[in-house]
Amino acid sequence: MNGRSMWPWGHLAVAYLLFTVVTHRRFGRPPRAWPAIALAVGSQMPDLIDKPLAWNFGVLPGGRTLAHSLFVVACLVPAVLLVAGRLEGRAVGVGFLVGYGSHLLADIPPAVLSGEFAYAAYLLWPVLEQPPEDPVAGIFDAIFHYYTMGPYEWVQFGLFAVAALAWYRDGMPGLGLVSASLERRLGVES
Repeated sequence: MNGRSMWPWGHLAVAYLLFTVVTHRRFGRPPRAWPAIALAVGSQMPDLIDKPLAWNFGVLPGGRTLAHSLFVVACLVPAVLLVAGRLEGRAVGVGFLVGYGSHLLADIPPAVLSGEFAYAAYLLWPVLEQPPEDPVAGIFDAIFHYYTMGPYEWVQFGLFAVAALAWYRDGMPGLGLVSASLERRLGVES
């Protein structure tokens, strides 16, 4: 693939670092648990939709199309805010949308910085054609062949380490809720 792609932990790192900075500046506190969980889910959602539909089922022409399109985002934002507002969980909806939006921005490959704008065309799919992408024969093929390790990927590991430290410093928002839910589901007593 000519335009580099971000790994899941890179998306999570970018989303969390953005969210914690904004939350600290705006509210003077770390992110709350439910918005942090929604942020994590939102940061992965475009790939959880597009990649299986393209790579496993052949429904989409590439791994950055439908859920990576700004046209979908234009429908998603008001829908999420409406539902979140009705459920009195606006902060959760905002967390999800920050994660989702940061995913799209973080997927813009470094090649765009050198003027190769075609690699950001996915943002306007289906109006603009999907950027060139190496064929992938399913998710396991992608893990072993589609993604490569280079300087860009090592930067993502560094970002993830910084985000993990920030999350720890913030009191690990969301971990308690996830742990308690898993313990209930697995029947584990604390």
